[in-house]
Amino acid sequence: MDMLFQLSNLLVLPFWLLMIIFPRWQRTQQLIGSHAIIIPIALLYSALVLPSLHTILPQLANPTLGIVQQLLGTDAGATTAWIHFLAFDLWTGRWVYLDAQERGIPVWLVSICLGAVFMAGPLGLLVYLGIRWGMKQRHR
Repeated sequence: MDMLFQLSNLLVLPFWLLMIIFPRWQRTQQLIGSHAIIIPIALLYSALVLPSLHTILPQLANPTLGIVQQLLGTDAGATTAWIHFLAFDLWTGRWVYLDAQERGIPVWLVSICLGAVFMAGPLGLLVYLGIRWGMKQRHR
């Protein structure tokens, strides 16, 4: 599981680096503009979840803290959850990147938001939405 955990990080890290460090590079814009960037990490997640879906799904249909602790308390559970985070954080980062470009939000502000999404997904999204709202108010 440790190797899978490390591999999952490598599947998303290049996209984050491109969005944060080289946001205006044409190749970055092409890659991030494609939905395909999410496919490798989504496939890895699916490969981990699908074989045990028949046992996980009933537990998640009526989740309790104890059930979630039990599911995440194993190497397989923690790795699967981590890959889940990576996939959705990448998708969210992609949305932030593309939305900010459409709105003309300064690259340096977007880089801060993307760094926050990368490290603390929902918090970074909240920061971006606040900046987005502030920019909209400013242009009224």
